[in-house]
Amino acid sequence: MRRTGMALVGLTLLTGSAAMADTHLPRTVSDADYVETDASEVALGQLLFYDRILSGNRNIACATCHHPRFATSDGLSLGLGEGGVGLGPDRHVTAEDTPEQRIPRNATALFNLGAQEFTVLFHDGRIEADPSRPGGLRTPMAEDMERGFSGVLSAQTMFPVLSPDEMAGHYSESDVSKAVRSGRITGEGGAWDIISKRVAAIPDYAARFKAVYPHVAGGTPVHFTDISNAIAAFVAFEWRSDESPFDAALRGEAPLSGAAADGAALFYGNAGCAECHAGPFLTDHDFHAMGAPQLGPGKAERFEHHARDDGRMRVTGREEDRFAFRTPSLRNVTKTGPWGHAGGHDDLRAFLADHAARADGLSRYTRHVVLPELPETKPDWAVMDTPQEVQALAAAAGPGKTLTGEEIAALMAFLDTLTDPVALSGRLGVPDSVPSGLPVDR
Repeated sequence: MRRTGMALVGLTLLTGSAAMADTHLPRTVSDADYVETDASEVALGQLLFYDRILSGNRNIACATCHHPRFATSDGLSLGLGEGGVGLGPDRHVTAEDTPEQRIPRNATALFNLGAQEFTVLFHDGRIEADPSRPGGLRTPMAEDMERGFSGVLSAQTMFPVLSPDEMAGHYSESDVSKAVRSGRITGEGGAWDIISKRVAAIPDYAARFKAVYPHVAGGTPVHFTDISNAIAAFVAFEWRSDESPFDAALRGEAPLSGAAADGAALFYGNAGCAECHAGPFLTDHDFHAMGAPQLGPGKAERFEHHARDDGRMRVTGREEDRFAFRTPSLRNVTKTGPWGHAGGHDDLRAFLADHAARADGLSRYTRHVVLPELPETKPDWAVMDTPQEVQALAAAAGPGKTLTGEEIAALMAFLDTLTDPVALSGRLGVPDSVPSGLPVDR
């Protein structure tokens, strides 16, 4: 990861008593940092992103859990996918169709995922670019499922549509869920084939795919990777985020001052935030055990009886990766709560204090979350109610730092400069309708 730390840059960014000349600051962001997008492909991806036709029961879209109203997340600690009704914190369950469990991890924000340095995605990094593989990707899926995607951003769409808890539906609820349950993903009659044929059967979509992709115009049927590539192009275009006050300061247009400058000096100095939140997108794309509280069903197979989430270890199998999660980008971070891989904090100030303190923060953790009521077999607080589990989390995190109230206020002022109103509103916005005619989450 490239970083700059020239004294001149530090002086340009910060003004005021806290503006230290040796502050290490990232370089500016430019067009070269992002993948190129095509306007027609982006427009197609916008419609698909908001269209419920991609879900098994035609009742949930990508946008349901990644909506611009909630800074491309859902405003919940842990979301309700298949079976939920409503949007954001108002999402709830009904007696007629109750989800089996909450989605195990917090819905991540989508800002800057079109930047070329984002080569590892998901909280545990289970999908990553790997040029040594035929499809250029490494995922938990079979190798024949990794081909045809334009990159990791496109490939990540395969996971929600195949997840019973997120979009596929449970067991015998739909043709998609039946295919997933029986392990038929690719090929004739597989889950991807079912979804693709649904989409291609709609005249408007059929015409758009032919206009965007020459191989479809040439007679090749629409494939799931065509759908996912269009969605990836839309996400890359819609939520590019580099028009914040922080970016203006990096470009030398308007230096940060006052509390924001104090916070920047802390962030890049004694608070140590930039040790992980480095570079122009404020992430090292690496994995760290920070003692974030765990709640909900945990990331476990149906046959496993624990509610623990081992994080990166589930991907690598290495004990040293237990409880390590990917460093999130901090763009628009003041708007993307609740915070943590399981959404354990609904107050960013409290999160900053606990996050910096690591093990000590875990010991004093106060449970303030956004969780719709859900009758379930696994209690939400099974991990945090088990002393041995909490001790293991704390041991992996190790000691941290204590931040004063004044320091937290300064950091909050700095983090607010990462807010980009253009990205938050989106460039195309929410479509009035989608070709399937299904309702659009607004």
